[in-house]
Amino acid sequence: MTEITFYTFAGDPLDVARRVAAKAYGQGRQVMLYTPDPAVADAIDRLLWTTPPLGFVPHCRDTDALAGETPVLIGANADALRSADVMINLDAGQPAAFARFERLVEIVGMDDASREAGRARYRFYQARGYALTTHDLRHAAGQAQR
Repeated sequence: MTEITFYTFAGDPLDVARRVAAKAYGQGRQVMLYTPDPAVADAIDRLLWTTPPLGFVPHCRDTDALAGETPVLIGANADALRSADVMINLDAGQPAAFARFERLVEIVGMDDASREAGRARYRFYQARGYALTTHDLRHAAGQAQR
């Protein structure tokens, strides 16, 4: 059964997604940054090209000719990955193919709309019996400042 992790109160959800994708890539995992929204896809694509300053996360769009050879994909076609390891959801709704993945990461921002959509996704997964883990990023930010 898919392991589902929620990161809540993310000040910058795309940066959280970038960090999770980079960590998963470093562990040898295939990653789908799920977003059907072209503007979000463009934003996370730019972020992956510019950070981290001393590293590189090989990535491309799920429609790219190199998608079958690339470990991190951006888009909505989960079938483009060779291995369904990690899906990072950047959409307000739950992805249709999430259950194929070993791990699903849900990132919830700080604004009301993001929190309400996150609660709806949480209830959706909970009602279907998935084990859910939550990380409150407000506490992580407080630890980093100390």
